[in-house]
Amino acid sequence: MGSVIISYKIFPVDITVSFDVLKKRIEEALPEFATIYGYGEEPIAFGLNALICAIKIPEDKTGVLEELEKKFEQISEISQVQTLMVRRVSQ
Repeated sequence: MGSVIISYKIFPVDITVSFDVLKKRIEEALPEFATIYGYGEEPIAFGLNALICAIKIPEDKTGVLEELEKKFEQISEISQVQTLMVRRVSQ
């Protein structure tokens, strides 16, 4: 069975938001079957960076995109979430 990697671009509410805190809040919000596949940062403008977050889930789970986006909306440090890519991997 394969897995699905979902990449998100996560915009913080302010340039003062610590990405370490944001990463911790994201990890706490993940369902038990999801794991962090990797993080990155992307400069946006005027000192604002977006957090790129890749999440790995089993391919047999359904409705996960909506569930993750709802959980991200509840994190006070996040202003906006954009889905960048959804891809299947054989691992």
